[in-house]
Amino acid sequence: MTPRRLLVALAIVIVAVGLGWAMMTALARILRNTETAPVAAPASQTTPDAVPAVPRIKATLFFASEDGRGLLTAEHEIPLAVGTVAQARALVEAQLAATPPAPLVSAIPAGTSLRGLYVSERNEAFVDLDGAVRDKHPGGSMNELLTVFAIVNAITTNLPDVQSVQLLIEGREVDTLAGHVDLRRPLRKNESLITP
Repeated sequence: MTPRRLLVALAIVIVAVGLGWAMMTALARILRNTETAPVAAPASQTTPDAVPAVPRIKATLFFASEDGRGLLTAEHEIPLAVGTVAQARALVEAQLAATPPAPLVSAIPAGTSLRGLYVSERNEAFVDLDGAVRDKHPGGSMNELLTVFAIVNAITTNLPDVQSVQLLIEGREVDTLAGHVDLRRPLRKNESLITP
């Protein structure tokens, strides 16, 4: 065999091997795509508006009595959260936003929002509220007690591991909310304000 024929034969073999390799790769891709193609769910199971259900728990929230002389309890469903901090946050957000059953009234000034919340290693919760809690507060010692302890009691009643709560406003420790209740330290649950 002449060198020229040898080169031609070698070129033919190389082209044949290359074509074979390309065909095998293409076939493997086709098979792989058909094996992993997702199976469409039946139309009855897929709805664009479907939202997964969030587990909920019953929590005890606190509202001012009609005469404004104490706190009364009411059960509300709130989202179940994972961890003490997340559950405390859900409780405070519910306490701030919940519509009390008549004739009870909210002890929290309208528009108050939660800025942050954390729990220390000593199981003390620190609740940071925005300035609306102070700016929109009606004043008076009893109103201030009801506002403060609606939040303190909601956390300590529903989360027994949390022993006390300190309120902060705009990220800072404050002496009082409206001049009467000492907020410079964490406060324990106040059951004397709860009317039967």
